[in-house]
Amino acid sequence: MSELEGTLVSAPALVSTPRVTASAIKSCVLAARPKTLPAAIVPVWAGCVLAWKLGGAFDLWLALCTLCGAISIQIATNFFNDAIDAKKGADTARRLGPVRVTASGMMRPQTVMGIAAAFLAVALVCGVFLYQARGWPIIAIGIPSLFLAYGYTGGPFPLAYRGMGELFVIAFFGMVAVAGTVFIQTGGWPLEALLLGAQTGLLSAVLISINNFRDREEDSTTGKRTLAVRFGPKIAAATIWLEIKIAAFAGLAWMAFGQPSLMFASIPVLFIGMRIIWGVLTLPPGPACNRLLALGGVQLILFATIFHLAATIP
Repeated sequence: MSELEGTLVSAPALVSTPRVTASAIKSCVLAARPKTLPAAIVPVWAGCVLAWKLGGAFDLWLALCTLCGAISIQIATNFFNDAIDAKKGADTARRLGPVRVTASGMMRPQTVMGIAAAFLAVALVCGVFLYQARGWPIIAIGIPSLFLAYGYTGGPFPLAYRGMGELFVIAFFGMVAVAGTVFIQTGGWPLEALLLGAQTGLLSAVLISINNFRDREEDSTTGKRTLAVRFGPKIAAATIWLEIKIAAFAGLAWMAFGQPSLMFASIPVLFIGMRIIWGVLTLPPGPACNRLLALGGVQLILFATIFHLAATIP
């Protein structure tokens, strides 16, 4: 009996059950970079609003699939970026931004890459539902988007290391995301979606540009040839100025489409954008830029909010 009791007592010790700890959750949240998610949410949100404004079309199920897919691709991109940057030595002790979980040792590279792949799988499932609704254009949009989640920092031609990060964001988190969302909702490709996509993409690119402006000195020592590294802080600041100004004044084009009320969405861009521009022109690249990065996120969200409200004006 005593031997049996001993076996029963020690049995639980032989069974190891995985536990999700608070530190593991914190690490995953850090790697997901929630402050960057507006860049995935806003294009879908604004695209759905535009589809409704133009033709009264809105399918909640398709909107949720689109949003889930966009967020999953954004999170996968962030996880891949975390692991690949650490492998390439791009995240060093000199880093001025938030802690990176792979470089800091909080998570193993294999784990980070595995989580990134899992989010791509979620995006793929969402894409299946969208394909059933809209057919082959979803494949044409989805395959490059899935690949570039990794190819942004990995692969033979990593965009972030070639100074093409801003162009990638304008194209995929702007034009493709907004026009694709409108297509999913309406089945059409109106020119208005390209205008809205350009505005949204430029405002999302501001976030990348501020990030690269802040990290210019570190990136220059790790082989990350961003625009800020290639051309210096003055050109980097001018790039941010251009992105904000073009996004704001492109709003005037809504008059040509007979939608003058949608110009109101440029109001927060004019005011918050001026504060961001002043900051990059007067502040040296460093931790102070983190406040400008937060303002860039607020600017993007307010743009979508006022666009939504303006769309309700007859």
